Amino acid sequence: MPIEDKLKNLYSLQLLLSEIDKIKTLRGELPLEVQDLEDEIEGLNTRLDNIQTAIEGLQEEVKGRRAEIETSRQGIERYKEQLDNVRNNREYEALSKEIEYQTLNIEFNEKKVREAEALIEQKKTEMARCAEAASESRANLDLKKSELDEIISETRAEEEKLHEKAENIESSIETRLLTAFKRIRKNSRNGLGIVYVERDACGGCFNKIPPQRQLDIRMRKKIIVCEYCGRIMIDPDLAGVKQAVKKPEEKKRRSSRQKKEE
Repeated sequence: MPIEDKLKNLYSLQLLLSEIDKIKTLRGELPLEVQDLEDEIEGLNTRLDNIQTAIEGLQEEVKGRRAEIETSRQGIERYKEQLDNVRNNREYEALSKEIEYQTLNIEFNEKKVREAEALIEQKKTEMARCAEAASESRANLDLKKSELDEIISETRAEEEKLHEKAENIESSIETRLLTAFKRIRKNSRNGLGIVYVERDACGGCFNKIPPQRQLDIRMRKKIIVCEYCGRIMIDPDLAGVKQAVKKPEEKKRRSSRQKKEE
């Protein structure tokens, strides 16, 4: 395919992609906001699950410690009964130590139960806050989604038509050139991968283009890129762009004014 046709196809593709970009701009930050809210809700749900798991673990701990307390109390009762039947001081001291140990064990477990119950209350409060935040985020997400869906529904037909046209043109462009064009587009702020010469400057970065390079662009014998921004260059006439030409009279008037000022 001649270079001229390649450049034409690329520029036609650029026009279609720019129209698609405009449609996406209409959506603004809504897609990102929707994604952020979905991520936030997912994070809150994970946090709720973790809190619930922690509460269940603490409840199991309380249950286990209460059982241990009951076992210690039963042991104390049993040891006290045995005290009435001791035969010597050694047995009495051993039973007394067991009673003391079980008493300390009860005090320790009761302390741990209080701590666990306090922590359960904290977790429940935290869980309520997370649930409320998740509920607010879901309501906000539903609102943002409805706004986004409304915008998408209004522009869907037009966007699909543009995508179809763009795909048809892409199929006529060689893979290597198309890949390079898409890479340039991705790296540019305004999404322009091919631009025409405007007022002796690059239409993308507005840096001046030397006359010889402009001539090469007009010759259309090879793909030329801007040495500053890397965008592909196209001759305005080939792009179908009519540029305003300065009239000779205007040039004369300007030159005469400049002479007077000097």
